[in-house]
Formats: sequence, C-alpha cells, structure tokens
Amino acid sequence: MPTDETVQQLVTDATAAPSMHNAQPWRFRCLRDSGTLELRADPTRAMPASDPAHRALHIGCGAALFNLRVAAAHAGLPPDVRLLPDYADRGLLATVSLSDNPPDGLPDSPADGTDDGLAQLYPAIHRRHTSRYPFAEQGLSDSQWAALVDAADREGAVLLFPSDWHLELLLDLVQDAEGRDDPGRREEIARWTRLGPAEADIATEGVPEYAFGPHKRDGRAPVRDFAGRRPVADRGTTSFESRPNLVLLGTADDRPADWLRAGQAMERVLLQATLDGLATSLTSHALEWSDLRELVRDPASAVGFVQMVLRIGHGPQGPTTRRRPVREVLEFV
Repeated sequence: MPTDETVQQLVTDATAAPSMHNAQPWRFRCLRDSGTLELRADPTRAMPASDPAHRALHIGCGAALFNLRVAAAHAGLPPDVRLLPDYADRGLLATVSLSDNPPDGLPDSPADGTDDGLAQLYPAIHRRHTSRYPFAEQGLSDSQWAALVDAADREGAVLLFPSDWHLELLLDLVQDAEGRDDPGRREEIARWTRLGPAEADIATEGVPEYAFGPHKRDGRAPVRDFAGRRPVADRGTTSFESRPNLVLLGTADDRPADWLRAGQAMERVLLQATLDGLATSLTSHALEWSDLRELVRDPASAVGFVQMVLRIGHGPQGPTTRRRPVREVLEFV
C-alpha cells in the first residue's frame, strides 16, 4: 500500500491540472485499507451559469485524474481506474486503485504495464501552464502534430485540425462569445478572478491578474479577457498572432463518462505539447453557449461532439498559478 506521504504527493501532482477559471472542482478521498483513491466532484465550485450541465467540471476533474495516473506510474504504482463506478453516488467520478489487488471488472484506462508513455510525461506536469500571451506566427512540425494526435487517441478522443474556412469560423465564434454579456457568467468570472497584488499574489484558486496576459491590440487569438472592463495595472497591450494554431478535441458521445475521458485526453495532449517545448492555452468561450457549440463542430468531420478547443504554438509558457494546499482537497479514511 502507498504511504500517506506518497498519496499526498500524488494528489499534489493531480491538482496541477487546469480547470475552468482555475476553480479546482475536485476532492480526493483515500481509503487506506484498500489502497484506493476516490476522485469526487466539488459542487461548491460549480458554475451554474457558464457550465449548467457540469461538462467543464467533469473535464477539469478528468485532467486531474490523468495527472494522477501519470504521477502514480512515475512512482511505480500501476493505476487501475474505474470511471463513475457507483450510479447511486453521482459525485464519485472515479476510483484509482494503487494496490496489488485491484477491484473486479474491466479498467477504464490501461495500467502502466500497457501504457509505457505515462511516466515519461511526469516532468511536464508542473511545467505546463496556460499561456494567454502572443505566440509566434509559426506552425507545428509534422512530428509534433502526430504526437499530439496520438496522445488524444490513446485516451479515446480525437484531435482535429480545422481547415482554413473552419478556422475563420472558430475565430468568429470566439469573438461572438467574448462579446456576449450575461450577468450570471459575469458574476462567475468576477468570483474566480483575483485583482490587485494583495489578493493575486497569495491566491491559491481562481485566475490572478498576473495570468490575464496583455490586452489584445490586433490579431485574433482566442484568449479570454478576464479583466473585462475592470482596470488592471501594468497589463499592457500587444499584437497577437493572426492565424493561431487551433485544434479541436472531440468524442463520439456527450455523457459524463465522455467528459471525463475528454479531460484525460486534453491533459495528455497538453503535457505532450509541453514536453515538446510548445506553449498552450484552452479556449472554451464558444463551447459555453449551446447555440455556438453546435457551430464549432465541422459537419464533415467524424467527431460527434467537440469538448475543447486548444491553442498550441511557439511562445512563452505563461506564469504559474497556485493550487490549494493538499490538505484542503484530500481526506484519509
């Protein structure tokens, strides 16, 4: 069985994952007797206006689950994962067995013995940061694209690169979503942003002002402006790339289990990109509006549902945003 110290480190690594507005909507419960970690949703960190179905919440928790798998593999503990193992307990999103006697049934992800790429991703966990800064007007190499496609495929998702007309549409949809004003969503952004050095420099949740990135002078990078009309000192204004490298992450279905798999696939893509020296950011603007989400999907593609739009390129990695102390998200029983 893993020691308490090992479990604490695993959860610390897991919580380095991205989540919508860095709300960190997860909790972990360690069952010492069975060597099992439970991943649970934290409904107090949900966003009913922006994410009424909790799709983004599941994706964020899925990303944390993937980090946990990577950290466990790195520690020599082959993770045995079960997604949504108890229909009567909807808050229980996954169990991860770290013992030599996993529960009966088929796992929802391969153990480290059949996925030798997991442990190799570990150095990227704490190097990956969301970058809301301009990227270079430079594409990715064929080998970089192939590695990202393979990363998504290993987690049961599809990564697609939009054609020229589809890229133009995506940029228009992001601009449309950014220009909409909904009081509930505006309040959620205000709740999860931290303005002023006194608050931002010590924040362990939400998006601090130093991670907002500069104002966009021109270019069409799909980066959310968390400041809105609120003044932010020393933020600056600069040009962004005119044709960002966007990719669509999709799944065949659109249920909670698919959202969890999409979160794992997203994080695997982000970690692979980080290992390859690329900068990344997430674009969920248009996906948060049901009418715009339908338009994000290319009707000629094989993807049933788009779960996330990623921006990947050559640029600064972005600053570190802190996470809550492990004692606030981990319980031992």
